Amino acid sequence: MTNTAVLPSPRGPLSAAVVEALRADPPPPVLPLDDARRADPYGEDLQLALHVCYELHYRGFTGVSPRWEWEPELIRFRAVLEEVFLAALRADLPEGPTLTEVLDELLVEPIGGNGVSHFLRDEGQWWHMREYLVHRSIYHHKEADPHAWVIPRLQGRAKASLVAVEFDEFGGGRGDRMHSHLYAKLLAGAGLDDGYLAYLEHVPAPMLANVNMMSLFGLHRDLRGALVGHFAAAEITTAPSAKRMADALRRLDAHPDCVEFFTEHIEADAVHEQVMRRDVIGDLLEREPELTGSVVFGVRATELLEQHLADHLLGSWKNDATSLREPLP
Repeated sequence: MTNTAVLPSPRGPLSAAVVEALRADPPPPVLPLDDARRADPYGEDLQLALHVCYELHYRGFTGVSPRWEWEPELIRFRAVLEEVFLAALRADLPEGPTLTEVLDELLVEPIGGNGVSHFLRDEGQWWHMREYLVHRSIYHHKEADPHAWVIPRLQGRAKASLVAVEFDEFGGGRGDRMHSHLYAKLLAGAGLDDGYLAYLEHVPAPMLANVNMMSLFGLHRDLRGALVGHFAAAEITTAPSAKRMADALRRLDAHPDCVEFFTEHIEADAVHEQVMRRDVIGDLLEREPELTGSVVFGVRATELLEQHLADHLLGSWKNDATSLREPLP
């Protein structure tokens, strides 16, 4: 598996400006701040530009100077992209349910559900499954990394409990059991490229937005409650969907390495759900009750962007069309 990504092809003037800048040494030329302020917050151009900026805080890009990570003009440009994205999320999520209500809703499995994992379990074909695995690779190659940024921003039991969950995500101290490593094995087992962000060119904005949201929450201390809310939402909903995915892969006679990734999550995340709700969120809000709204926002933003992705996937597949920017070979 390759360790760094290759700079992607631009999808508009914003991502073109970022990619072009990164091909040289800092500082950048003038970046299009006004264009960024007018951009579609969920569009391909803004989401790719933001994803490229964020990747500098992870592994970076092949041939790109590490000095770009904290280059002031690029950070200024990224801040405008973030403002546009965050404003859209907040506008689409007006005041609503309480924390208890949103967490309780996550625990309810609707009878006759019609989500992506239901489709893949019941009627999905192998090409649908491969596309889904490609979409998710953009997240699972860095699984648990964005959440690690919140650790120094927590205290006491909330910090200790979140670290316990992260310890499991990172394989309990074993490199071969890290969830990111298990996902690379899954990709190889499915006959896909297991290289780091190998499918960045293929993945459209709805998936990029999900990953960008985590980086946005993780890199800003004032959004620490939202990141905890996101992490809790992910842990609460993973176990039942992971079971459906394992069933889908078995039905499709997939390689055991594909199934293993999801079976690993079924029991572990059922335990994580309780830890996140009681020990992380409970202790965090006992210490900082003013973060309640931020936690709720993180949960609801996660649901919103996952629904955007589901609508894109199912809408494409039900029209017998690829959900990727270009079909897989």
